[in-house]
Amino acid sequence: MNIIKPKALKVGDTIGFLSVSGPVYELERVDKAKKYFEQKGYNVLVSDTTYMKKDFLAADDDVRLAQLHEFFADDNIDAILCTRGGYGAIRLIEKIDYNLLQTKPKIFAGFSDATAFLASISKKCGLVTYHSPMPYPDFGCDEVSKTTEKSFFEILGGMQFEAKLDGKVYHTSNAEGVLWGGNLATLASMVGTDFLPEEKFILFLEDVNEPAYKVDRYLTELSFDKNFQNNLSGIVLGEFTQLDEPDFFDNIFSALGEKLSIPIISGLKIGHVKDKITVPVGIKVRLDSQNLLLKEII
Repeated sequence: MNIIKPKALKVGDTIGFLSVSGPVYELERVDKAKKYFEQKGYNVLVSDTTYMKKDFLAADDDVRLAQLHEFFADDNIDAILCTRGGYGAIRLIEKIDYNLLQTKPKIFAGFSDATAFLASISKKCGLVTYHSPMPYPDFGCDEVSKTTEKSFFEILGGMQFEAKLDGKVYHTSNAEGVLWGGNLATLASMVGTDFLPEEKFILFLEDVNEPAYKVDRYLTELSFDKNFQNNLSGIVLGEFTQLDEPDFFDNIFSALGEKLSIPIISGLKIGHVKDKITVPVGIKVRLDSQNLLLKEII
């Protein structure tokens, strides 16, 4: 499948805040994020589901699905940002009209639970999606991180992706492949669906409040997928915040690097943290463990 890169974001474009996972509890944060983008020269459309709540979801599945389809079909919307994470994406990914999304390509971005959408849309449509900050947690705060802001507008504005890694090298070597990943727990929940690349890929991961044994369990679950077994060529780790046993965590990835003989490096600035970069999902990259660099291949 050919890679489709969406049109770059520019001042004057319309950004849709799409709530298709958990409910929004503090609407004032959405208002702050809306004003933030408007002050930078963008138009903002907030989804109806932002103002709804159904138990632990933003709305019923059919309502959230219809809103997603509506935002892709609307030619006046240039980019879609998931308002927040939470839970709910996994309930929709098998029901999405991927033909519609492929014929109406545009920026689709978010992180955490949105990982399920990023992976599925990129796999089924060939559309590059973006693991990025979101309106509710990142742009709806009192002070937006300069690191977060700079990377977001550069990458969505069309700049070539390059990330300097400043963490540990668990196993050294170099690799090339499709850049793929996101929230580890969400990816593990997708096993059994068609979401991993059919070609060599570099897996990037982050998570929050997960003990080391669960990290190992999620990786074991992913290893049951044939595409994971056959095509994984490298791993890049973002932030794993509130980790209970960092030594156990290190042992997991040291052992995995030895077992698979692939490069594994930490230090990617993504995760449930204030300072984060925007990472395109579905582009071709090179992972260089000597120079600690993850860089897009043009």
